[in-house]
Amino acid sequence: MPTGKVRFFDADKGFGFIAEDSGADVFLHANALPEGVTTLKKGARVEFGIVEGRKGAQALSVKLLDPVASVAANMSARERRTPEELVVIIEDVVQLLDGVGEGYRAGRRPDRKLAANVARALRGLADELEK
Repeated sequence: MPTGKVRFFDADKGFGFIAEDSGADVFLHANALPEGVTTLKKGARVEFGIVEGRKGAQALSVKLLDPVASVAANMSARERRTPEELVVIIEDVVQLLDGVGEGYRAGRRPDRKLAANVARALRGLADELEK
């Protein structure tokens, strides 16, 4: 079975793309996700089957091989993340901040839950960078 990394996945729209190890992009529909999984993070390693759909290669029976750790995940104070892990975390935080910035541009403040999540993500990233 081929393997690759999740290039992006939009849970709201129900689809995304996998960058196959061979370099090809493969369409990923939410129906192909493992039972109980509703989203995948960018950079997660997956194994999958492929079928030719109307618009090209489409992933089937996706199996999560190596999930991407969350910024908020609890780690010991001595453990450091690899540069590859930090790249994904930083990209996620930038996307989160872009969304908050767009809200402010439109004259809206983030709700309390989103504000708390952003603050927690920034604190977690700051702690990682100081290790």
